[in-house]
Amino acid sequence: MMREIQDKILQLKKEKNIAILAHSYQATEIQEIADITGDSFALSVKAQDLPQQTVIMCGVRFMADTIKILSPEKTVLLPVAEATCPMAEQISPERVVAFKQQYPDYKVVAYINTTTELKAVCDVCVTSSSALNIVRNLKEKNILFIPDQNLGSYIKEKCPDKNIILWDGCCPVHHAITVEECEAAKAKYPNAKVLMHPELPAKILAYADVVGSTAAILQAAANTTEDCIIGTEKTIADVLSLQFPDRKFVPLSKRLICDNMRLTNLMDVYHAINGTGGEEIQLEETLRLAAKRAIDNMIALS
Repeated sequence: MMREIQDKILQLKKEKNIAILAHSYQATEIQEIADITGDSFALSVKAQDLPQQTVIMCGVRFMADTIKILSPEKTVLLPVAEATCPMAEQISPERVVAFKQQYPDYKVVAYINTTTELKAVCDVCVTSSSALNIVRNLKEKNILFIPDQNLGSYIKEKCPDKNIILWDGCCPVHHAITVEECEAAKAKYPNAKVLMHPELPAKILAYADVVGSTAAILQAAANTTEDCIIGTEKTIADVLSLQFPDRKFVPLSKRLICDNMRLTNLMDVYHAINGTGGEEIQLEETLRLAAKRAIDNMIALS
């Protein structure tokens, strides 16, 4: 049945000239029918060069928004309107505006995992792979890093010359992992290399052999012959297990599952491509341009 649905989707996307993008945390059966897979910002950049004028983004809302920000001429569809990112919505634009008014000498750095409205009032966006380089390249010493306190803490440790303020945002899935879970995983797989995402708290990152973005974790796993403990969303371990069946790739915790990423299934993609489901992303032009400015600054500083 699953193969039949995949075949229907592949046929429809060819007939309708529609591209399907899938984040690396999407289920493997969705990644199999995607034109491009990868991290959220990499997908939005690659979408700009696609010949298709309609793009289906299998992920969460801020990812679909980012594609629309960079490719306003394209029709961007989100298969499941309810698929959001809790971290992206934890900090209000009004709070940032008030901070900037009180502390005008601070540069506001926003993780790409934010709403369009929040990007629009920030100075520069970053990804998990570019954050360190961008913060180092900023001429300003005073920085407010939002929303992820864990990624921000990792950057703060690496940039002792900067005065970095962190707020209370985080990815609730990564943030919930405990030291006990780390020790249990290492005890069970003592020879495995530990690969972790910087959205994990500092006390957890202390157990890592490699800290990096999703793409960096995939690359590190490909570059070693060892078994690996994967400290990010469980799908990454699943994908690596299929790619390298002679090795073990185990999740750091069985709780590393993003419910919002798992909201999208094959039938949702089918309905989106068939015109019977999904939501078209619409952004007001002034808002889009304001958010794009922060992304443009990221590209310039990377």
